[in-house]
Amino acid sequence: MKRAFFLFLLLMLTACSAQPTSVAPAVEPAVVTPAIDTPTAVPLIPDTPVPAEIDAPIIESPSIVFIDMLDEVYGWALTENLVIRTNDGGLTWYNVTPPGLVDMGIEGRATFLDVNHAWVQVPDPNNNPNSGSLYRTKDGGINWTFTSTQFSGAHMAFLDENNGWVMADLGVATGSHAVAIYQTADGSASWSLAFTNDPNQSSSSETIPLGGLKTILVPLDMKTAWVGGVTYAPSIVYLYRTDDAGRTWTPVDLVLPADVGMSEITVDTLKFVSATDGFLSLRLAGETYRTAFYVTHDAGKTWTLMSTILPGTGTTEILSAEEIVFYNGQQFYVTRDAAQTWTVVEPNVVFGDFFAAMSFANASTGWVIMSDLSSQRTLYKTTDGGRTWFALNP
Repeated sequence: MKRAFFLFLLLMLTACSAQPTSVAPAVEPAVVTPAIDTPTAVPLIPDTPVPAEIDAPIIESPSIVFIDMLDEVYGWALTENLVIRTNDGGLTWYNVTPPGLVDMGIEGRATFLDVNHAWVQVPDPNNNPNSGSLYRTKDGGINWTFTSTQFSGAHMAFLDENNGWVMADLGVATGSHAVAIYQTADGSASWSLAFTNDPNQSSSSETIPLGGLKTILVPLDMKTAWVGGVTYAPSIVYLYRTDDAGRTWTPVDLVLPADVGMSEITVDTLKFVSATDGFLSLRLAGETYRTAFYVTHDAGKTWTLMSTILPGTGTTEILSAEEIVFYNGQQFYVTRDAAQTWTVVEPNVVFGDFFAAMSFANASTGWVIMSDLSSQRTLYKTTDGGRTWFALNP
């Protein structure tokens, strides 16, 4: 009955929702090609087979703090102390938390490769930043293996079930941030140190400067990767690239918008959707807040600034070589032509300051976590590109 009612409600919402008017965003520079229509909602097909249930306990109305949907059906999420999975687009969640994992803390990290492979890293509070616990699953969270690590808080990125990178946080001081970069070729059973800029280590290198906050690590393969962040200095892009498996790094040269002025620049999102194609977004914080997008078609050797600079800063989902969804705290901006034109989508729910996170499977279907003043979190879903939202765990 629950699924039947949900299907009826979804179809009624789809039928009643007016299509959004394509509006060229008022941005600087004002170079905007005609916006495309927001895609119509894709109805569920009644005779589509329902995925088999996951062999794990169901969690009713989980308070989700992070969500990563792999497609319209399958996804992973985290609460403050649980790892959970869905196989029906977020209607039902299963508890697949590793045995012994009680509290992930604010520095806990997870990465989800596919429906089967995931990693969860938890710092050791008694030996930070020099040790932690890493949990790995190969069967969707039914079984986990545990290993101790020589690092605590870390940004993890896996290319496949065996090959991955980690940027470990070694501590932040005034204007500086020490990190160590590791690689694994056996799925996280062991790690080899590739780089550190910690001046207390004999192998320390400054090819990624100690100064500046490092926020993202994005590998293309096991030789080439990028580290990005912010220096809080005007007109400086904090982005570095390696082509020798992390041993040395060089700054990436980008053409900045002509009116960037004294803006502070943060490397927000970088993602490759193929071996050659990728997108990069920068947050520009000056008299106004804006977001600039770049595209590459040569594996990041060169980056082209797109003509439209979107207003505000927020959350970006890079979905494919054509599709990007951007939320600036008020509106959703959707592109289906590789950031050449954007459609402005006004949501029927005012998320405002309560917007906590989002994950989109494609330019039509997405999820948003909303957290109220009492820290009560609600998961919302859209199937029409961000115009109409309905709560999945009211």
